[in-house]
Amino acid sequence: MPDETTPEGDYTESGVPSFDFVRDRIENRYATALGSTELAGETPEAASFDEKMADRDRAARDKLEEIRRSMRGE
Repeated sequence: MPDETTPEGDYTESGVPSFDFVRDRIENRYATALGSTELAGETPEAASFDEKMADRDRAARDKLEEIRRSMRGE
């Protein structure tokens, strides 16, 4: 009869996860995050958002240049 206090998976008798188990979990989460990011970037909403951010950045640079010119007295 197995000991019911020992957790399942790659754990030691004292309940500490093995290095391989932790590494596999981290790699799986990283791969999932990369895949989600890649998929999210291919949607029409993402393209629209990127365009809006580019417009916003351009407007901010223009405004900053306007402020700098006014401070120089141009």
